[in-house]
Amino acid sequence: MNYRMISYILGWILVFEALFMAVPIITAVIYAEPVVWTYVACAGICAATGGIQIAKKPKKTSLYAREGEVIVALSWITLALFGALPLWISGEIPSFVNALFETASGFTTTGASILSDVEALSMASRIWRSFTHWVGGMGVLVFIMAFLPLSGAQNMHIMKAESPGPSVSKLVPRVKTTALLLYSIYIVLTLAEFVLLLFGGLSIYESLNISFSTAGTGGFAIYNSGMSGFSPYVQIVVIVFMLLCAVNFGCFFLLMAGRIKEAFTTEVRTFLAIVACSSVIIAFNTCNMYDSFGDAFRNSLFTVSSIISTTGFATVDFNQWPELSRTLVVMLTFIGACAGSTGGGFKISRLIILVKSVGKALQNMVHPHQVKKIKIDKQPIEHDVVRAVNVYMVCYLLVFLGSLLAVSCFENNDLVTNFTAVLTAMNNVGPGLELVGPMENFNFFSNPSKLVLIFDMIAGRLELFPMLLLFTPATWKK
Repeated sequence: MNYRMISYILGWILVFEALFMAVPIITAVIYAEPVVWTYVACAGICAATGGIQIAKKPKKTSLYAREGEVIVALSWITLALFGALPLWISGEIPSFVNALFETASGFTTTGASILSDVEALSMASRIWRSFTHWVGGMGVLVFIMAFLPLSGAQNMHIMKAESPGPSVSKLVPRVKTTALLLYSIYIVLTLAEFVLLLFGGLSIYESLNISFSTAGTGGFAIYNSGMSGFSPYVQIVVIVFMLLCAVNFGCFFLLMAGRIKEAFTTEVRTFLAIVACSSVIIAFNTCNMYDSFGDAFRNSLFTVSSIISTTGFATVDFNQWPELSRTLVVMLTFIGACAGSTGGGFKISRLIILVKSVGKALQNMVHPHQVKKIKIDKQPIEHDVVRAVNVYMVCYLLVFLGSLLAVSCFENNDLVTNFTAVLTAMNNVGPGLELVGPMENFNFFSNPSKLVLIFDMIAGRLELFPMLLLFTPATWKK
């Protein structure tokens, strides 16, 4: 284990986090908020701590898969811990566990909050919350890899550990170029939404906050009313970009290259089909709750897009919907977005592989001697990928059940509340049902339960294994 190199990269994480705090600092200066000095001090703490760690580059810079997993897990924990400092030191969130919950939820793009009155926060802190979504959406290490002087092979270990989905591949031969390309697409999507929201009559501040939250598929609201207070135009713009950011970013690369047919993969088509079918079913199921079918469909499409993309914005209290619609919301929470997107969840590609695996197993029962490979888009799926998906499913269930049991030990809430709280945390969605519905918050949970949910949010964002490896003794052996 190359501990010196791990410390070196964590130092760079803190240096970049200090730079990220320039966003709330500038905001506080513009709005003449005294909290500016808190953010300046916290940026100084991050820069000083990180500066010490990167002062001398390690002689041995080699990194392997094990180090890559550890670096990613520790990096996200570090981001959340130091990112919580301004909220805690300023007194805007007096409890450090609550502040940590808020920033862990922000960086992991979960969007679950402990705040009952978000408008009580300073403008600087509100944009810091939204900006943590944007930083965490694509992955801060993907961004930093474009600048650190590491070889491509070593970068790939980090990229695979941080990127969501059953497999990660380079879009172009060099990993650094891939990282820059991904972030270029990410920035273009963010800017496009920002401009369209400005056309919708929103202020620069509102447009930035919503664009940061949407692009990162996070869902922190800047008003207590969530997204319900905005016009249908704004809601439609947000729907479009929630769906765009939930699609594999490799599709945009293929579209830019003119390979349109290849861009609309089985995963993308399945994703869009699920969105369309779920939206129609919920619209018909809830049409008697709204003034017109058009309103019902718009709210249904917004909610479906928000949940499956794991953004977590809300225009209505879907906790009040009929059981069929509520059940679909829970199923969409589990399914999640496409691999290689900023969204969370189990991932559409994994679901496709599991369904095809079941089909293959049934065929083998009927024709025991038949040899058939699982294929997606006419490409055979390697056995190692299928095995990895099966192992992930087992780990997912074990972590979910263990977390549910732990939260149930600490809390005497109803099963639906505890179940959806853990589910929404692991899948980085945000709102659940009952006491953690879209119009509620997570503040009533005890500190031990919040720590469990913080672990679930980070583990879910990192696809479980990097966090689980931290608790595996063999990881730390030389």
